[in-house]
Amino acid sequence: MAKGGKSVAALIIGAAIGTVIGYLLATDKEKRQEDLANIKDKFNGLKDKINKKGREVEDDIFNA
Repeated sequence: MAKGGKSVAALIIGAAIGTVIGYLLATDKEKRQEDLANIKDKFNGLKDKINKKGREVEDDIFNA
């Protein structure tokens, strides 16, 4: 069952990535650059949240 779940997850992730790439390639250059900048900002925000949460967990582990 675990292999099936991984396959479904990989399929969904692949479809999402394909959709984003298709959308970006179908839009004009200015819109594409604007969208890529927005995507970068969102990923950087997500990265910051993950790093913050990791530091909190690390503090909880070593200060417990």
